[in-house]
Amino acid sequence: MRIRESSLMVALLIRLCLSSVILLGMATSLWAQQPDVVENEAAVGIDLLVKVKAAAEAEQRAQAQADQEKQARDRARSLEISRQLSLRQQALENMRSELGIYDPALLEAYSDFAGFYNEIEDYENAVKLFTDALQVARISSGLDSETQLPVLIKLIDLNRKLEAWQEVDDLYALSLHINSRLYPLTDSRYLAYAETYGSWKLELLRDNLLQQNFRSLANDASDLSEFYERIIVSIEDQPDVGVNNLLHLVSDKAQADLALARSVASTPVSAFEGLASRFITQTRCQNVRTTSGAIVRQCYNVQVENPRYRQSQRDAKQSAMNRHTRDIVRSIERLETIRATTTELSAAQLRELDNQIVQLQTQSEQLRRAGRRLLL
Repeated sequence: MRIRESSLMVALLIRLCLSSVILLGMATSLWAQQPDVVENEAAVGIDLLVKVKAAAEAEQRAQAQADQEKQARDRARSLEISRQLSLRQQALENMRSELGIYDPALLEAYSDFAGFYNEIEDYENAVKLFTDALQVARISSGLDSETQLPVLIKLIDLNRKLEAWQEVDDLYALSLHINSRLYPLTDSRYLAYAETYGSWKLELLRDNLLQQNFRSLANDASDLSEFYERIIVSIEDQPDVGVNNLLHLVSDKAQADLALARSVASTPVSAFEGLASRFITQTRCQNVRTTSGAIVRQCYNVQVENPRYRQSQRDAKQSAMNRHTRDIVRSIERLETIRATTTELSAAQLRELDNQIVQLQTQSEQLRRAGRRLLL
């Protein structure tokens, strides 16, 4: 049996060897019949490799040349910037020596120098120079002078780029104060800046740029709403105030009240101060045995949490929600009055106003429902 298996294995190996020889011979025959094709293909491949290598080397040389040119331009720009800074600094120092440090002519020199720093994106030095320009304007022209306003606009823009939000807020407040001293409430220039100031305060509240807690945000939002209310009450019956000015202010006030109402709705009940006292005093008594063995009743006072305090917090939150939604409803009513009485708005503006009223009504109702659900 084993001899037979060995014979079969030998036969199989012989067949495999013969097959390999036959295939090798066939391949050799084909190779011998097509030498030109093989040589041509090899030549094409080598040529392609040479071209790819040459293209890569050319690209590297071009990139190196471009880098050198960029470095040269950067060096030239740096030298020119240094030269300009030196010239402007020297000119400013000369003016300060000749005219004094608060001469009105320095306002333009400071502003021009600061503008150059702004162009090269050195915002911190630009802020320093515009701040010096502001000081010159305040001392030479008066604390409520109009010459400060362009400088304040530049300072606000630069501090925004630096994300110095507290400085931005202070500068907006100063600009509003100066505008209020320069123009009456009904003046279009004051009303235009009041809209700008209100838009900033609304952005400040929505994004919480000053990282304030709920109480501080709520106070600022209330101040903004009252700011709009004072202006609206002062101008809504004035015939010389355009309806567009009034419309914008009412709309902005509604947005401020919406932001405040949303903040109240999303704030936990525990953040509100209830009217009831948080703790109350209770008297507790117990029987104790004296040293003589007698039993006496001994009483003492303890402070415990007032069970009514939690409910008073819910009441405080509900009261705040009601107050702010009432303010929104009043703004809607004002917009509806404008819609019914105005003759100054175009058909497109009237359609936009209609849409705004519908949106405010929808948002107000959503807030009412949210306020009821979140009283937890």
